Amino acid sequence: MTTPVPPVTELPGKPRSRPRRSATLVTGCVLTGLVALLALISAVWLPYEPDDTSGGRLAPPGDGHLLGTDKLGRDLFTQVMNGSRIAWEAGLGSVAIAAVLGITLGVLAAYAQGWLDDTVSALLDILIAFPTLLLAMLIVAARDATLGSAILAIGLAQSAVVARLTRILVKRVLAQDYITAARTSGTSRPRIVAAHILPNIWPTLVVNLALQFGLAVLAEAGLSYLGLGAPPPNASWGGMLQQAQATFTTAPAGAIAPGVLLVVLVVGVNLIADGLRDTLDPARRRSA
Repeated sequence: MTTPVPPVTELPGKPRSRPRRSATLVTGCVLTGLVALLALISAVWLPYEPDDTSGGRLAPPGDGHLLGTDKLGRDLFTQVMNGSRIAWEAGLGSVAIAAVLGITLGVLAAYAQGWLDDTVSALLDILIAFPTLLLAMLIVAARDATLGSAILAIGLAQSAVVARLTRILVKRVLAQDYITAARTSGTSRPRIVAAHILPNIWPTLVVNLALQFGLAVLAEAGLSYLGLGAPPPNASWGGMLQQAQATFTTAPAGAIAPGVLLVVLVVGVNLIADGLRDTLDPARRRSA
């Protein structure tokens, strides 16, 4: 007859780390979800047309204008809603481009040997040395200043960061014994990448891509602030901040609203990245 094993209980004074990790992830999801909800609503409904100037110049909040109007008489809440949609389009579009190009180049670079490996590494380091915003400005300057150009430019600039990280992760996996066994058994390279490499590197890549999303939103806002983003009547948060500079004392909502939402979205995405890192990293789970 075996003695029953009592259930494991936590020590009275020992804090639990999993709720804190969950709280970080949930908080990030709530913050980003609020901005995402605003963006989804703006896709099907807006209080006013983006180019409607019938509200009167610098009207205060109220009288049908929740945040008031800008110096051209356009509804600020409509612009803020439009800006949330543009921010999500810029973030998702840039990250998609960076992921496709970066992961592909990173895997190919990891298989390179000798001088080719050194050349690829040097090129990636040179591209990463350029600030993302500066590289995006150069690309946008060679094209028309549109939202699509901004997304393409930011995605291309971020692809070097993703490619370098992917190369490092893939090389680490390629050194494992089970990869050697797969090669010895005659498994093709595409099969090795799909079955062994990508499943082992995706947790780190997901966290990095979440961080790149926040950087892409900031980069798009910076380009729009400089007049290289979405053209009027589309209102980017960066463009709103630039236009509100001259009227901040008389109509502060024009700068406060897009600034606060920009911070909320970026902080929310970074909290999601931290939560995913804690959840997906086996070493962190063991140390918890």
